[in-house]
Amino acid sequence: MLELVRIHQLNIMLSLSSICGIIALFVFFTKSLPPKRRRALGFLEASATLLLVSDRFAYLYRGDVSTLGFWMVRISNFLVFSLSLTVIYAFNVYLTDLFVNEGGLSTVPKRLKLVETGVVIGEALIILSQFTGLYYTFDEMNRYQRSPSFILCYVIPLLALLIQLSAIIQYCGRLRRGIRVSLLLFSVGPLIASIAQIFTYGLSLTNLSIVGMAVLLYVFALLDMNKALEHANRLEIEFLKEEQESMRRLFDQTAKALVNAIDAKDDYTRGHSLRVAEYARKIAERSGKDGQACDEAYYAALLHDVGKIGIPDSIIKKDGRLTEEEQKAVREHPTIGKNILSGIAEFPYLETGAGCHHERYDGTGYPNGLKGEEIPDVARIVAVADAYDTMTSRRRYRDPMPQQAVREELVKGAGAQFDPVYAEIMLQLIDQDVEYRMREDPETVAEEVELGAGGELHCVEYRSRVSEGIPVWSNVLRLRLKSVADEGFDEKTSIPAIILFDSHDGRVHTEERSIRQMRYLEYGELWFDGHTICTDARNMKTKTLPREAPDDQTERKPGEPVEYTVEAARYRDHLRLRITGGRKSFETIVALADSTRYAYIGLTGEHCRISELSVEETEETVGEGDIPRIAGEISYINRLEGDIPNLQVDGTRSAATAGAAVEDGMRLAFHTMSLPTAHLVWHCPYIVLFCADDRRVNGSNYRELALIRLDGETQASGKFAENRLYVEKNAAFQGWDAWKKQNLQGFDCEVLFRRSGDRITTFTENGGISIRNVTAVHRGAGPVYAALTGDQCALTDIRIL
Repeated sequence: MLELVRIHQLNIMLSLSSICGIIALFVFFTKSLPPKRRRALGFLEASATLLLVSDRFAYLYRGDVSTLGFWMVRISNFLVFSLSLTVIYAFNVYLTDLFVNEGGLSTVPKRLKLVETGVVIGEALIILSQFTGLYYTFDEMNRYQRSPSFILCYVIPLLALLIQLSAIIQYCGRLRRGIRVSLLLFSVGPLIASIAQIFTYGLSLTNLSIVGMAVLLYVFALLDMNKALEHANRLEIEFLKEEQESMRRLFDQTAKALVNAIDAKDDYTRGHSLRVAEYARKIAERSGKDGQACDEAYYAALLHDVGKIGIPDSIIKKDGRLTEEEQKAVREHPTIGKNILSGIAEFPYLETGAGCHHERYDGTGYPNGLKGEEIPDVARIVAVADAYDTMTSRRRYRDPMPQQAVREELVKGAGAQFDPVYAEIMLQLIDQDVEYRMREDPETVAEEVELGAGGELHCVEYRSRVSEGIPVWSNVLRLRLKSVADEGFDEKTSIPAIILFDSHDGRVHTEERSIRQMRYLEYGELWFDGHTICTDARNMKTKTLPREAPDDQTERKPGEPVEYTVEAARYRDHLRLRITGGRKSFETIVALADSTRYAYIGLTGEHCRISELSVEETEETVGEGDIPRIAGEISYINRLEGDIPNLQVDGTRSAATAGAAVEDGMRLAFHTMSLPTAHLVWHCPYIVLFCADDRRVNGSNYRELALIRLDGETQASGKFAENRLYVEKNAAFQGWDAWKKQNLQGFDCEVLFRRSGDRITTFTENGGISIRNVTAVHRGAGPVYAALTGDQCALTDIRIL
């Protein structure tokens, strides 16, 4: 190894000196190091470069007896000895700056000052050697020869390196890892090389190691510098992010404070803007917009009603209908809002949302009558979100609209009042909100029943208080409660009662207007002593049940509550109620108006307090024959049958025909009629394309490919097929009310199927709505079948043509 170095020593020197020279130039232009450390490192690299250049010249001119050779050998050797100490001195300066500025030392260690003194002494001895031959001499052939005392020239460099090493070991814990490694290498490498140099003649191990370590010193300093810059950049970025987040929070809090102040002008709009903002963000997210666009939709919606600050309170808080002049004043709030927000130049979408959220997609909105995509995108989102919250919130003139009624208004308004794309996204959100949480009071939980303050329902006069409705399904519902008569009233008559009813919002209504709006229907009333009143049910029959335990009421002290258990279950159009507790137990069978309407239990009473109510939906279900029939089943399909049996669909997809294999040119003809209870646009037939081993909807290995509703509402593609639905309303379409009336009267419908491989196109037209659906079936789906289903409709005379 040493021999290989000896052979290529001059080339190694040339390479290392070139690298050091380039590094010295780089250091000169480096601005990220502290000035003193940069000067020290640059001085070190430049000295190392000259050291190897001098050492190389000393070898090149060794033995050259010419005048040039005479001087070059002497000058080069002098520079080699002198620059070795100069490099150590530059390293010492570099080291002291590190300890003070990076290591946190208040003063320079004394031993490092001692090194500087030693370097001065060493330089003086080198100069003395030139005249006395203390370290080396030259023979008659102009060749370098060691003097007997040459060992002295290594003493000062070795001591300096040892002193520096001791300081590095003591204070290295204060420095970063990369810097520590470079300092240790610079001290230990030349130290070892210097010792080896004593026993090796003809090799410049010390100089080579010094220069090599100088290169590594810069490399490690560069790496550390990059890490420091990276850390600084990261801190700066984090600081900027924190500043941005702080500004965003400030803007958010300011905006919310402003809209809260505006909404607070009317108790009926409290929280409106914040809810609209949340809905707008959801719509934007569902439409595939990026984070910034979603934020823009949110804040545009949050501030959309800021113009109401300019509307007089007398108008906003007016209980009755607004006059024409008052309505005109209210219509000014988009313009006022736009003017207020126009000063926020960096967020132009704010004034857009405020100024255009009452524009309509068909061009009949205000203030500018914009149409279609002339309306800015963010305003079209806000319009849908604003309308949804307005319909689902309580107002002075009405209660919140039920979700299905809201849904219908959005269906009817798509393409007219609303952008159809964003209206469809809102419909998807509604369909997923099965517990109706997207409304004014999102804390409502289906399992909880409102019993007044403290969980108690105090009924003074009969029906003065009624609980929220508890829905009854085929699973047995078990209610447990306690009741105590008011002081001074007869315990035999001051008891709870049940109101059986149906309404859109699951509440009992007594005012004519809300009865009509909520389609309220009362089946009857049942008192907990077995007394009943049949109102709109077709029949009610009550029988007393044998008690499972002896009557223990005589042991109950006056004023103690009575415990009751109520079990309720339903199968199609019949409902069963069993009440135990009190002085007797009884069972009531109720024949409901039909199979399509819901049934709710509302708790009330007279001069009693109802408390400790618990509601449990059990796993036990009732089926056909479990509830005795007391009235005939109402059927709307007692008509001539075609190729497929007639079908009555009482609820959303509650029944479906068998599937017919889809072939090119196949036609499916049928007569449809909405049931008398139908009142929504989607109470109509649906066409289902599917795969199943038994040809039945929801059958064995069922895979749904498409659901096509005759009202033309779109459906997202699934994992088994891709769908594209094209809907057009022609001149025959007279509006949704006329379309629903046609469905109630009944009409003949025909569906045409075209198939080419895995591509199925479905055509149908009804009431002026032309529907074309293209289904691209994924490979491997299997045979495709078509079936009819729907919601609250009767399908008869079904034929395959």
